[in-house]
Order: sequence, then C-alpha cells, then structure tokens
Amino acid sequence: MKKVMLTVLSGMLACTLAGCSDSGSADVTDGAEIKKVSDLSGTVRVALAGWKLENGIDPLTGNETIGLNQYLEQTFNKMYPNLKLEVYQIPWENVKAKQSAMLLSKDVDILYTGGAFASQWYQEGLLRDLDDLIKSDPVFKPDMYLQGIWNNSYSTKSPDGSKQFGIPSVLGRRLTVYDKKMFEEWGVQPLSEKPTPQEVLEKAKKMQGNNPKTGEQNYGLYWSGNTLNGSTFVALTHAFGAPGAEGNLKDIKQVKWKLNTPEMAKVMEWLKEAAKLPPAGFVNAQGAENFGLAKNNIAIHLDGTGGSTMSEFRSKKDQALLDRFEPVMNLGPKGEGWVAVDPFVMAKDAKDVKASWEVLKFLSGYETQKYLYKNYAYTPTLKDADFVDANDKFVKTALKIAEVGHSELMDEANPFFMSDIVPAVNGYISKAASGSAPDVQTFLNDLQARAEKWSASLK
Repeated sequence: MKKVMLTVLSGMLACTLAGCSDSGSADVTDGAEIKKVSDLSGTVRVALAGWKLENGIDPLTGNETIGLNQYLEQTFNKMYPNLKLEVYQIPWENVKAKQSAMLLSKDVDILYTGGAFASQWYQEGLLRDLDDLIKSDPVFKPDMYLQGIWNNSYSTKSPDGSKQFGIPSVLGRRLTVYDKKMFEEWGVQPLSEKPTPQEVLEKAKKMQGNNPKTGEQNYGLYWSGNTLNGSTFVALTHAFGAPGAEGNLKDIKQVKWKLNTPEMAKVMEWLKEAAKLPPAGFVNAQGAENFGLAKNNIAIHLDGTGGSTMSEFRSKKDQALLDRFEPVMNLGPKGEGWVAVDPFVMAKDAKDVKASWEVLKFLSGYETQKYLYKNYAYTPTLKDADFVDANDKFVKTALKIAEVGHSELMDEANPFFMSDIVPAVNGYISKAASGSAPDVQTFLNDLQARAEKWSASLK
C-alpha cells in the first residue's frame, strides 16, 4: 500500500512523493515505457513556486490538467524508485519570503523560483555553483538549452558570467503581437519581422482613433505601464544602444552609470510619445483585457504573450482568431528584448548533493518541460522543444527571441535597477500619459545622480 503524507508548513503544502497521486487519471508518458535510471537512495527537499500538485481543470480552456503528483508517480518514481521527494508548493505572492526563510534555515535542497530571487540569493552566498556537477555528469548536455539563455542570463549565471548556479527551466514570453485584421481595416502595412521602435510608433499612430470600417475607438499601441521589471524599457535600451551602465554585478560599487546619455534620452522621448496612444488604464496594466480576442481594439501589443489567443484556439479550435493575431520579434536590433527566466537552483547547504543533482536535472529537463508545456502552457527553455504545438507561433517566436537574448545591467538582477530605475521610469510614463512628462534631460540627470550616490553608499 502506498503511503501518503501531507504536511502543512508555514502555509505551504508539503507532499512526500513516495506516490501520492490519482493513479486512475490519464497517462502522462504518451505510452512510452519508463525504465529505472538509478538505485540511488535518499531524500530531497524541493520548494516549487506556483506549481500545481493536484489534477485539475484549466479555467481558460476547460481542459483537464495533470498535477505534479501524478506526473512524478508515473515518471520519476519509476526512474528513481529509492529517491523520496518532499515537495513544498508555494504561491508566487509569498515565494521570496518563504523560500528565503527555507534557505536560511537549511530546510530545502532544490528550488524553482523567480530569476531575480535566484540572482540575489547567489550573491548572498545561499546557492551552490553547479559547474562541478555539470562537468562530471556525462549524461547532462548544456547545449540542449537555448544558448542565448544558457550563456547570458543573470538568473542562472554568476554576476561576472564565470559560474553556473542555475538551470533555466521556464521562459517568460515577451514578444510584439499585432492585430492583422485591424491593420487591414486601417490600410496599414504589417509589421516587419524585427520591427524597430520607430516603425512601431509610426504605424501605431496611424491606427489611433475611430476605426474606418467599424467606427469603434481603436488604440494604436499597448504595453504595461507599471511593469515590475521594466521589460519594455529594457527592450528600448537595446534598440537605441543605451546600456545604462558599464561594469558587472560582481563589483557593483564600481559600475559606471550612463543613464543621462543621448541614447537614453532617445528611449525616454520614445516613451513620452508612445504614452499618448494606449488606453488610459495602461499605466496600471489595465485596458488590454480583450487583446488577442474577437473584441480587441488595440493594434499593437508590446511584450505580449499570445496566451489569450492560444487558450481560445485550444478550447474552440477557431483558426480565424489564431490567424488574426501575429507575433514578431522584440524591439532590439536582432529582435531581442528582456528575457525572463525562472530557474532551478540548489541550496548551498543541500544535504545530499548527488541526489539533489539528479532531481534538479529531471525537473529542469526535457520530459518535465514537455509536461509543463502540455498541461500549463509554460514556455520551455530548450533548443529543440519538439513538443510545442505546431500552431503555437507565440511560443516559437518567444524561443527565437530567447536565442538572441543577452543580459545587460538594466536587468532585475541589478538591485538599483529594481529599486529606483524601474519605479522612476514607470512614474515618467504615467506623467507622460497625462501630458505632464518631466523634461527628459532633467529627469535623466537626476536619475544619474541618484545612481552615483547609491553606488557611493555601498560598502
């Protein structure tokens, strides 16, 4: 008889996965035989941000979803029959505080988390480097991952880029999506595959106002005006060649700030002009609820996901909607933008490193990424994600953007970027939307002075 243990710990759900699942539910293996990989024994404690443990129903598509418990029962438990997992599921809204507490109290071995949190914990000495484990493991292939992420992401690499502390598991999707139907109604040429900020702004302005075919109010452009990570701003710094700083995060006190350059001024001037186009609610990340759907009234969505369109397609198989909304690359010269990466990482004080590495590999590997995509539409980090639906052009475009991605100092791993630059830029956008944008150079000079003062205050 299989033993099930369910423990509540500080509001987290913990499940000892020696087999606690609904064995009567659907098979996650596509009929493939799962063979034993190792007799390695031990217990590994895993803290997962946001994963679903139990089977359920996707609220958008109505499709059944297979929870982690069943997935592990049908795969991992057969591959590693003597390894026991203690899994703690933590809601995203509480994840930083609770996972930080677990690391400090040495109550966790493996974590799935946000990239900014992982970078911060690494710099605080709470995470283990993985290079020795990667080098000594002939089975693990780093080149299976998108190399733009593997080589460059602060979510998995040390601040100087010399050490690997995480394995990229899930991508955030941030691509430019436009409504082909609306472009046709206004008589505007489609966006290029790699549109520049100038092209986006020019074409967006042409579709602002009452639609010539329907008479309804249209908005040329949308992006989230209060984003926590400044993703649109980051894409624009790539596009205008405005890195914002020089140096590396290993020695952030020595970073040379370049926030008041002519290139950065072009970024802010673009934001000032563009802020006139979205619906007013964009400053609070509202107003695009119908984007990707039949009632859409926005021509171009920056840092979009295509999620609503794909959910509709999965549930209703309506090809017309899928044909209507088209993804293209982000705003950088190669189509790059800010690429969010959620990694798996290992605690510095993991109790059983060998067993923890096997678990980390499995949970960040091909089969688990396939499972997460098919059940929850998570975007994979793999170079050859052959399980992605042939119709899912949004994920395919996101993977192309990730492949050319690179991290600069305008990144969530940079503490000043998160604490000061992003709020300042969001505040500027809000004022620009109301027609009261500050003088660009004065704004940037102030931001530069604040950055230099912040660096000088570091010990």
